[in-house]
Amino acid sequence: MKIDVQSLGTFNRLAHEGAEQATQSLCQMTGLDAVVDVTKITLVNRADVGEQLANGDYVGVQFAFDGELAGDTVLVFDRAGSETIVESLVPGGSGDDAMARSSVEEIGNIMMSGFIDGWADFLETTIEHSTPNYVEGDGAAMLPDPPSDDERDHVFVFKSEIEWVGESVSFYIYMFPEYDPLADVMSRTTDTEDDAIPVDKLEVFNEMTKDGTAQAAANVEMMTGIETEAEVTRLSFAPIEDVPKQVGTDTYVGTVVEFTGVPSGFLLVLFDEASAVHIAEAMMPVEMDVDELTDQHEAAIEELGNIMTSGFVDGWANVLQTSVEHTPPRLVHDMGRAIVDPLAAQVGQHQEHAFIIDSEMRTDDIEFGAEIHALPNEKELRQALDELLVERADETEADVEKIF
Repeated sequence: MKIDVQSLGTFNRLAHEGAEQATQSLCQMTGLDAVVDVTKITLVNRADVGEQLANGDYVGVQFAFDGELAGDTVLVFDRAGSETIVESLVPGGSGDDAMARSSVEEIGNIMMSGFIDGWADFLETTIEHSTPNYVEGDGAAMLPDPPSDDERDHVFVFKSEIEWVGESVSFYIYMFPEYDPLADVMSRTTDTEDDAIPVDKLEVFNEMTKDGTAQAAANVEMMTGIETEAEVTRLSFAPIEDVPKQVGTDTYVGTVVEFTGVPSGFLLVLFDEASAVHIAEAMMPVEMDVDELTDQHEAAIEELGNIMTSGFVDGWANVLQTSVEHTPPRLVHDMGRAIVDPLAAQVGQHQEHAFIIDSEMRTDDIEFGAEIHALPNEKELRQALDELLVERADETEADVEKIF
């Protein structure tokens, strides 16, 4: 299967419009005000699909759909958000479990019918969908089981995040299309073979990124003595104007570097403020009795960002058999979107869409979490993937002496 950027852009727009139609249906029924914040296509290892919803409490509905495009969709509300919605439909209904469940099923059926119909209209065909299946629980419980005959490690996931205006409510729309029908539809919308990217190479690149994150985590452990694990790795595709929304509005401390070569672009290592203080102090020879960032904290974060970046990028270079250089890390401390916005604007001078690489790492020893975001140049990424030898996929180990 090969896909080009134009096809990805078309399908991303369809998913976004479907989410807008579903959200509009919800607003009409409840009187609440909501907008679709961001929609993206993600290629993710099947085992990592539900990580964003892990440890949460959710309710929602699942649908199977069949036709020229087949698969499953899931509408997910956080528990508190569903209560707000049920109250707007049936005052007092959130206290009645049967009524609350019925309300979620009803609104889910109306919302997802609009979502699927948009795809059917584009494909000029009919797509049937099942009756809603009510689900509740954490991330694993909310998502459908993979097809028993599908041995692929990676799946395409279309995900929309909806933002409520003045309400503490959030929900997500996930779409899990079956691989073969999606491949057939995408092949018919791929206009130029020259710009097409083999999906197996995207999968290899995603695994490269996962290994690069593991190497970055190993570097953290080497510097701090804190056992650190790489968690989630995603390769996503979205319009360039939506890239800053991927990071959100929380405040982060971290580093930004520009990398050059094939591919080129930007790489960010970001810590939430509490994590930045804790991990920086783990690198210091003496304990500091402060709860806020000092110059010493920032210097430690800058050093750590450099080591993590080197481990991450060198893994790419080894597999791609190319030289990927990067600038010294620049310390950043701001709201996530404010950090990413100027970088996306710079990349957006040459492209309308972007591939975004997201990784996360965590540790159980102290309160610490880190995210790595890469924003590569689209044209050069295509070139790198074109030259990628799939059999070199396991050669991501970085030269530690070169790093240190």
